[in-house]
Formats: sequence, structure tokens, C-alpha cells
Amino acid sequence: MRHFLLAVALSMMIVCPAVAESWGLNAGNAELKMAGPLAFGPDGILFVGDTRAATIVAIDTEDTEPSGLGHADIKKIDQQIAALLGTKSDDILINDMVVNPKSGNIYFSVSRGRGPDSQAVILRTTGAPQLAALNLSNVKHAVAKLGNAPAASAEGRDPRAESITDLAYMDGKLIVAGLSNEEFASKLRAVAFSFDDVDGGVSVEVYHGAHGGFETRSPVRTFVPFTIEGEPHLLAAYTCTPLVKFPISELVPETKKVIGTTVAELGNRNRPLDMIAYKKGDKDFLLVSNSARGVMKIDTSGLSNADPITSRVPNGQTAGVGYDTIDELEGVVQLDKVDDEHGVILVQNGDNLDIRTIHLP
Repeated sequence: MRHFLLAVALSMMIVCPAVAESWGLNAGNAELKMAGPLAFGPDGILFVGDTRAATIVAIDTEDTEPSGLGHADIKKIDQQIAALLGTKSDDILINDMVVNPKSGNIYFSVSRGRGPDSQAVILRTTGAPQLAALNLSNVKHAVAKLGNAPAASAEGRDPRAESITDLAYMDGKLIVAGLSNEEFASKLRAVAFSFDDVDGGVSVEVYHGAHGGFETRSPVRTFVPFTIEGEPHLLAAYTCTPLVKFPISELVPETKKVIGTTVAELGNRNRPLDMIAYKKGDKDFLLVSNSARGVMKIDTSGLSNADPITSRVPNGQTAGVGYDTIDELEGVVQLDKVDDEHGVILVQNGDNLDIRTIHLP
């Protein structure tokens, strides 16, 4: 624990009042019970989804200058994180990974320990590359509380752990996916930053091709904001694996419920892990990592006029918008875009996890 506290002290940063105050952030201790999904907003502000507390914490990282880190390749990143936190690699979980678009540094949300008493830690690369803990004491931050989050349960799957499943910042709003305690549990929220008002979100319903029916209780696992014919949308992936589009304009409390358009069924017995959107040449693509079906590259040019999937897709078959499997990308757990040509992946390599920089396919 001494090593961890030393790392925190070494990573203390000077707060820039102008940036923090412009977003309504205030100095204090940023408390995290669980460090889950991550996303970056403007001016180096990091959003952290705390599923255990059902809150989102916005933290001014003060990390806004290019780091000169370049393209990172770090072997056995899990062992390095464990050493920094004074424990063993099998006693940590890397819950999410994002690249700070301002600096190029890579941020990780980590659990030190695997039970209800685990500690929440945010780490980042700094230079060589080295790892350092992000200071959470007396930092400029703001907190959004999700008032209708599901209660925690010690039996079976804990719905509280899915109160926040993914985050993304777009045009002054933080888009939040997850579960609520309501009958139509699956929610999408468009929360105006800096968190002046957090409503109950919009219930979302999707047709699940592999299951042959509509669902309202399965949460979005991963999503990206994406513009289709000039209109902002979310492209969202669910377990077993429908790909669904939602107009962001409909994510307002007055709507109450939105029915998404299922544009692809990517195969059953699979869980999407992460997703990015990028441009190559004059085309836009999605790159989706999965638990059982590798990394998929999806050409988005057919999304605007894709026929919706409204009937069962049996026997693990696929339907709708197609994809290519990137065979050389195996074991990818997390991915994010570094720039227009490169991405960074967290990849399973035997018993360990590595960070690799890749050319976007």
C-alpha cells in the first residue's frame, strides 16, 4: 500500500481554475466506490462511471498537453499495475481503458481486489511510458447521481453492477447506458454537462433477432455516437449480439420509451466488449471486439437504408448489415482510437494482458 500512496503523491497535479470553473467543477475529494466505464469530455475532463454508487464523477485531469508518448506497446500491463498497487495481478481487474484525445495518455479504471471491499483506482500512462495513479484528493470534480438505479443484490447477477454499462460525451451531453429499477429497465440518458439536472432517462426497447422477440431489460453493452445522414445517432450493441441504432434527438424525458432499429444480428452466445468508429479513405467503419466472435469490422455505408430485423434469426446465424472478422486481432478485451490511423488495444496474451498500438484495418 506504501507504493500505491507514493504513486498517488507523485501524480499530484496543479488545478487550472479557468477550465474547472467553466464546467462547474469544484475542489474536493473525488470519492469512487467502483471505477467502471470511462469516457473523455472537453478540456481533459474524465468521466468515471461508479456502478456501486450509481454515480458518474467528472474529474479535471489537467492532462491537456501532448505527452510525446507516441504509440504505446506495454507487455504484461496487468503485472505492472499490480506492482504499482502493491498486490498480485490475479488480485486486480482492469474494468475499462480510454485514450485522452488531448494528451494521448492512456487511462485505466482498475479494481484492487475482486470482492465488495475492492478499491477503485484510476491509472494513466505518463511518458516513457510509465504508470501513475490519478490523484483524487482535492481535485476539481462534479458528481451526477442516478436516482433510479437498481438496488444491489448478493444473489445471482447483481443488477446494480449494470447501472452504468457505457459512457460517451457528445455535443455538451454525456450519454449513459445502463439499467434502472423500473419495469422497462434498460435505459439511455443524455445528461447535460455539468450535471445541473439528471433525469430518469429514456427506456429503450429492441428487437433481438437471436431471441426472436422484443426486450426491455437487457442493457446496452457498448455504443458509439455516430451521424447517419446528418442526424446524430447511437449505434449500440447488446449481448447475443444485435446492433441497434437510436436517434439521439429522441433521448429526452418526454419520450419515455424509444424503440431502436435493429440493423444487424451478429450472432448468439457472444458479448460485445468495446466499440469504436473511425474513417478510412472516404468510408466510415465500426470496430467491435467480442467475447466469442473476435474483432468485427463493419462498413457503415448501409446503415441509413438497412432493412430492420423484425423476425427471428435462428441457429446462431447472422443477418442485416454484414461484417469482416479481423483474424490477426485475437483476444482483444478493450480498444480505443488514438488518431485517424491508429488504435490501442488491451489484449489477452496467455495469462497476462498487453497494451498494443495497431493500424486501424
